[in-house]
Amino acid sequence: MTAPTGFTQRGRRVRHCTRCLMPDTRPRIAFDANGVCNACLNVDSKRAIDWARRREEFLSLIEPFRSKSGRWDCVVPWSGGKDSSSIAWRLKFDFGLNPLLVTFAPLVVNEIGQANRELLIRAGFDHVYFRPNQKVHRRLARRFLVERGNPKVAWDAGVNAVPLQVAVQYGIPLVFYAEHGESEYGGRVLSEESKKIRNITEVIEHQIGDDPRNWMDEEIGEADLNPYLYPETSAVEAVGVRAFYFAYFFRWSMYENYQFIKSKIPFHTHPAGRTSGTFTDFDSLDDKSDDLYYYMQFIKFGFGRAIRDASRMIQNGQLTRKQGLDYARQYDGEFPAEHLDAMLEYLDMSREQLIETIDLHRNQEIWSRDGGEWHLRFPVE
Repeated sequence: MTAPTGFTQRGRRVRHCTRCLMPDTRPRIAFDANGVCNACLNVDSKRAIDWARRREEFLSLIEPFRSKSGRWDCVVPWSGGKDSSSIAWRLKFDFGLNPLLVTFAPLVVNEIGQANRELLIRAGFDHVYFRPNQKVHRRLARRFLVERGNPKVAWDAGVNAVPLQVAVQYGIPLVFYAEHGESEYGGRVLSEESKKIRNITEVIEHQIGDDPRNWMDEEIGEADLNPYLYPETSAVEAVGVRAFYFAYFFRWSMYENYQFIKSKIPFHTHPAGRTSGTFTDFDSLDDKSDDLYYYMQFIKFGFGRAIRDASRMIQNGQLTRKQGLDYARQYDGEFPAEHLDAMLEYLDMSREQLIETIDLHRNQEIWSRDGGEWHLRFPVE
């Protein structure tokens, strides 16, 4: 087991954005002199964008690739959630493209997400569902939970690689991912072009962490890693595949995407009225492992799902900071009990082993232990 990496300098107080709630422990985030994070500053910069002109740029982009024969002309990496479903719907019914939906299977399927996928497919879409070798995938999930505090590292690689593999295999020229996370949510932007065109180097560096070929061990060989590897550059260039961010061309809001898709299909939300760790009921519903994933984010960086959701909605004017703060105090860091048994079975862990692994990844500079209980040293204010 590897020790977690600290993200603060000892003795320095954690700061939270003065506009949203995001702390400066989030990887690659930056704050200006007024204590405003770069995600909020990105929202400011988007107010100057001529969205009508961006739409025209999008229409000019897709026109040469529009299928005249009815063949698939674009790929949508699709979880079945509100964001990718909204993109798929708009591409097909607003812009007249013929998308092929490609799903890299969740670690542990959530019945809510499965129902939402079925609803959209029945609305008139073709769909490829890719499920990797579970012996390998489960081993990697456990390994990366222990080593990195993230059970979804291999999934991150697969959800990036398989849609490109499918595009190359079927000769489909366009791939539309959702948003550029580094600019939307606070991170390091490699170039202005990377906000529009998906940069493989950026994805590997920021989302996956290393080349999946490094994951070989005594049980996993190179042939087992096919689902996680990008196609060769020569193959991509031979087909002319280009991957874009839909959010570059159209204003992006997770809540507005939810409102849009629920106006088109009877989109299922969490039956309890909210998802574990947050106040929303419409996001990340396709994978039972997401509850643990976001809880580990809280353990490593000191912010959980409620701060994540509230910050995004504050930035888009859908919540006040006070409302978001109230939600964060109530729900952020809630233990992921709902799907715990399913995750323990998937990871082949006991509850005690999981708790030990969780505690391994607590950044000691942001956590203190008092009377046998863990407490954040710098809760959001």
